[in-house]
Amino acid sequence: MPRTMDDDALMIRTAEGEEAAFRLLVQRWERDVLSFLIHMLGSVEEAEDLVQDTFVQVFRKAGSYQAVGMFKSWLFRIAGNLARSRLRRRKVLRWVRFDPVVHDTGGAGPGPHEDLEHSQREDAVRAALSRLPGRQREALALHRFQGMRYKEVAEAMNTTVPGVESLIQRAMAALREDLGGKGDQL
Repeated sequence: MPRTMDDDALMIRTAEGEEAAFRLLVQRWERDVLSFLIHMLGSVEEAEDLVQDTFVQVFRKAGSYQAVGMFKSWLFRIAGNLARSRLRRRKVLRWVRFDPVVHDTGGAGPGPHEDLEHSQREDAVRAALSRLPGRQREALALHRFQGMRYKEVAEAMNTTVPGVESLIQRAMAALREDLGGKGDQL
């Protein structure tokens, strides 16, 4: 299988029953979907479960996928729908920023006082993010943490580009107000 095969071609081959094509799609997108779901759910364990559910749906819907170059948006729409469904079921909206573990090198880094301030600032941002309405949080997560353009976010959320712009602007305004003008720390 060529290394440069695009996602649409892989979906066509998946629909034809080629397991290797599906495995390649999972390998390409699993980390991004996991990161997004962690931001949405605030739980690594729940996110890992939903990553599996997301790819099960991708496999099941492969035959109906329209290969028009919008796989990323389609994939994140599935993941977002599953996350919103999970959040509705538990009726608790949380957000936890996913940061890889940073090992202490023993070098001249920030001291304990700076670490504490940084930790407190992150906790305040995390708490403010958890208070955002779900669609604002989702738009912000897709744009800021997944690096999706507004058009891609709109496709993933089944809305318009102006709608995404509005969601993100309202989210940022709410964060600035909640954090006392320090919402630009994101």
